[in-house]
Amino acid sequence: MEAMRWCQCAVAMAAVVLCVGWSALAERGGEGVSLTVLGNVQDGGYPHIGCQREDCRNLFLRPAGHQVVCLGVIDSVADRQFLFEATPDAARQANQLAALPGAHAGMPDGIFLTHAHWGHYTGLGLLGREAMGAQGVGVYAMPRLRAFLEGNGPWSQLVELGNIALSTLKPDEPVAATSQLTVTPFRVPHRDEFSETVGFHIAGPNRSALFIPDIDKWTKWDRNLREMVSAVDLAFLDGTFYDGTELGHRDMSEVPHPFIVESLALMEDWTPAERDKVYFIHLNHTNALLQPDSEESKNVAKSGCHVARQGDRYPL
Repeated sequence: MEAMRWCQCAVAMAAVVLCVGWSALAERGGEGVSLTVLGNVQDGGYPHIGCQREDCRNLFLRPAGHQVVCLGVIDSVADRQFLFEATPDAARQANQLAALPGAHAGMPDGIFLTHAHWGHYTGLGLLGREAMGAQGVGVYAMPRLRAFLEGNGPWSQLVELGNIALSTLKPDEPVAATSQLTVTPFRVPHRDEFSETVGFHIAGPNRSALFIPDIDKWTKWDRNLREMVSAVDLAFLDGTFYDGTELGHRDMSEVPHPFIVESLALMEDWTPAERDKVYFIHLNHTNALLQPDSEESKNVAKSGCHVARQGDRYPL
């Protein structure tokens, strides 16, 4: 439970577990601003609670290290690092971030939250009295989400005890996370039971990225996705379900997301350069894109788009 022990215990192991995919940037010293995929699955994780499919059963026996959707961003010049989402896997993800080239030991300097659905903010609990007992970890949240955290336990205790320090985000207003890292939230339509939902534009000194892990449907958005993607170098987009057949026991209208097949159809007339920027993320445990050799993964590759894989790292 001690903060120092919590921060240091898994750094060495994390470096070994997730070194694949990071070596190229490590050879360049990890300098400047970089973005790393620390998780690519939907809120419920993979393996998924209650799932009796063979792949989930096997992963419970032999965990493969799949983690809930999260990005880590490091500015090694400013000696600051950030998580995008506080997931149920936040303990591992914070340590993995700290083990990367250019990172400092210990907790991230800030956490940016998209919305108040289970997999995106509940990792904040690990900062509290029962776990780390952190002091003043910066948490960036939109107004409704901030009010939700302040007004509902156990999150309100994190605020009262000073475990987290809340900063209010405003749509389309940039936040200077460091002198060469800017984060801008923008509203997206989603199931906003407890808070509004945002995506993020993350801009380093040389390149920029979109992060939209959750949205209902592209057609419900008041912005043009192609224009948004054209303006950045990387786009991590909601890829929760490959198609509408995955949840045979659930009403898909209760959990609306743009199906991968819908997104690919929307992007058919995009240029190859535009499609090359797209990385599907936030994959449900039923999504065949979690299997790199699946026909669905091959179809995405043929389209010119990509699947975000845990451990992928990019300079910004």
